[in-house]
Amino acid sequence: MIKSVLEDVVSKDLAALWTLLDNEEKRRIVDAFTIHNFKKNQVIYAENDKPEFIWCLLNGKVKRYKDGAGGRQQILRLIRPVQYFGYRAYFANEPYVSSAAAFEPSVIGSIPMSLVEEMINHNMKLAWFFIHELSRNLGGSDTKIVNLTQKHIRGRLAEALIILKDNYGYEPDNSTLNIYMAREDLANLSNMTTSNAIRTLSSFAEDKLIVVDGRKIKILNEDMLRNISKYG
Repeated sequence: MIKSVLEDVVSKDLAALWTLLDNEEKRRIVDAFTIHNFKKNQVIYAENDKPEFIWCLLNGKVKRYKDGAGGRQQILRLIRPVQYFGYRAYFANEPYVSSAAAFEPSVIGSIPMSLVEEMINHNMKLAWFFIHELSRNLGGSDTKIVNLTQKHIRGRLAEALIILKDNYGYEPDNSTLNIYMAREDLANLSNMTTSNAIRTLSSFAEDKLIVVDGRKIKILNEDMLRNISKYG
C-alpha cells in the first residue's frame, strides 16, 4: 500500500522525468525515492558538502544561496514545486558551491545521484533532459548576473518582486504575494543592503505600486513593476 501511494506521488510530481523512463527504470526510481520533511530555515545541504542526491521540491519553498563577504547572503535561486535542484555539483565532480534551505516547512523528495548517473548511461532521453535543464539554468544565471550588476536599486527590487510573483503566484485575492519574506531576504535576493530594500519598498508604496503590511506585500500595479524591472 505504501509503495503504491509513493508510486502515485512520484509519477505525478516527477512527471517530466517519469515519461522518459521504461517500466524497470520507474520501478527503480520508486524503490530509491525518499521523502523528507524540512522545517522552516532548515538547511537541506551546505556549501562544501558532497553531492549525493538530486532533490525535488514537492511542497513548500526553497532558496539556494551563497554566503559572501561579511557573512552576507546572496540568494541565487528560488525553487518552487515541482523543480529539481542540487545535482549540478555531482555532474561537475565537485562539492556544493552553494547551500539550500527551506523558506517554510517543505516536503522534498530525493533520489541517489549514483542511480541517476547509471540510468543516464542507458537512456539518451534522460541525458538530454538534464542537458536541457542545466543549459536553461546557466542562461538564467547569466541574465541574473547582468541584472544584479547593471540595474539600479529600483530595477533590482522590482525584478525581485516579479520573480516572487512568477515563482509563487498570488494569494486568493490575486494581489498579495504568496510568500512572506523578511526584509533581509528580499535584500539578499536583490543584491542590496537591508536598509536600501526598506527604503525602496517605501518608495514603491508611495508610488502606489505596492502595499506593505509587515511581511505581506500586495502588488497594485504589476505592469509598472515589470516596466521598472525591464528598464531599471
